[in-house]
Amino acid sequence: MARPKNTTETIQITISTTPQVKDLLELLSRSGLYGKNAAETAHALLKEKIRDLQRDGQAPAYQYSPVSVN
Repeated sequence: MARPKNTTETIQITISTTPQVKDLLELLSRSGLYGKNAAETAHALLKEKIRDLQRDGQAPAYQYSPVSVN
């Protein structure tokens, strides 16, 4: 079954990492628990860590403020 279309705006970023980290992300993605590939798994783990930091008061909570377009 196909996933529903993402309704949240996204932007692409590029990160550099070691071959070992990439290999671990690919291994984790095989379970499907975090994503279907290394990039989705990295995204899921990054969001999880940010939530942990916010919960522990080590990162600010995101405050959405719409940008006006002229």
